[in-house]
Amino acid sequence: MKKRTFALALALTMALSLTACGSNPAASNPGSNPGSSPSSNPGSASTPQDAGEFNPDVAQDAMTIEELRAANGTEVAVPADAELAVVMKSLSNEFWRTLEEGYQQAASDAGITIEVDATTSENDEILQQTMTENFTTGGKTALMLSPISDSNLTSAVESAKAAGVLTVNVNDGLIAQANHYVGPNAAQNGELAAAWLSEKLGDQGEVAIVIGMPKAFAARQRTAGFKQWIADNNSGLVVVEEQNADWDRNQAKTIAANWIQNHPNLKGIFCNNDTMALGVVEAVKEAGADILVVGVDGIGEAYESIRNGGLSATIDSFPFYMGQIATEVTLRSLNGETIPSVVQTPQALIDSTNVDMDAAEIINWVPPIYTAG
Repeated sequence: MKKRTFALALALTMALSLTACGSNPAASNPGSNPGSSPSSNPGSASTPQDAGEFNPDVAQDAMTIEELRAANGTEVAVPADAELAVVMKSLSNEFWRTLEEGYQQAASDAGITIEVDATTSENDEILQQTMTENFTTGGKTALMLSPISDSNLTSAVESAKAAGVLTVNVNDGLIAQANHYVGPNAAQNGELAAAWLSEKLGDQGEVAIVIGMPKAFAARQRTAGFKQWIADNNSGLVVVEEQNADWDRNQAKTIAANWIQNHPNLKGIFCNNDTMALGVVEAVKEAGADILVVGVDGIGEAYESIRNGGLSATIDSFPFYMGQIATEVTLRSLNGETIPSVVQTPQALIDSTNVDMDAAEIINWVPPIYTAG
């Protein structure tokens, strides 16, 4: 395959995030199961999962929020009885705090209340299940869920659906049983990072990958997308190490320090999130090494690190706008609108060339128009 440049990869990702993603032959309404969506796409660089598994990265009916508005109208009616709740990961991570801010902005715009609950750690799967069950029995009409793993909320979601509660899977991990999935194409996170490193390194050199939690869909797909881009483009980048750090900054720093000692020719490190990437930056600085570091999420500290010459780049998934999009999709689904199994949210690579641009300008954000239902 002819090698693609970073500019082309960036243009492709923004196009997928902000323009048409394809037709909508199998849209779903509340109560449908997106797990029936196709699990592979011959034209995608994303790595398909096992046959029968739901993979939002390659769902055939995926749409952007712009496409959804074009199909269903720009106005969103707010049901009078809408009772929304959110379950997410630890708010000690800035990404999840920013996602919560997006939910609350949407709640303010729509004139509703959204109740948010989150774990105190990134691995308390049982507590998330309890939170979800409590919201179901508490009379919520819809739940927006970001589970720790692909399995810890399975039974809770099945119970919610049996009780007539709409479930929307937001960002990560994956819930095959949920009515809809809202989030970025995780494999494209990795593709963008690989394309950028290829451009900066002249498409040659040793690179490594710091993986998040192996149970997390986003961690698997980001890693797979990175390696798939290298394979698809016959790239000269060589992955010499990959190890999980469970989204932890200190673990990532320790891992990177060992790699720097063992691989004196290491030129780039891709991390599945910014928290780990910032730990890697610390290791690189302490070693006095010349290594490019790319993260994912676009948290504020990552932006500051880029400005200060620390972190090389981040793939921003714009959680503030993701929360607003998830809320809009949830309200539209409660209204009985035809909604696809997957609504993709915008993402873009941020480096020193665009770190000071306004996020709304980068993604061409247009807020929804809410009306009384």
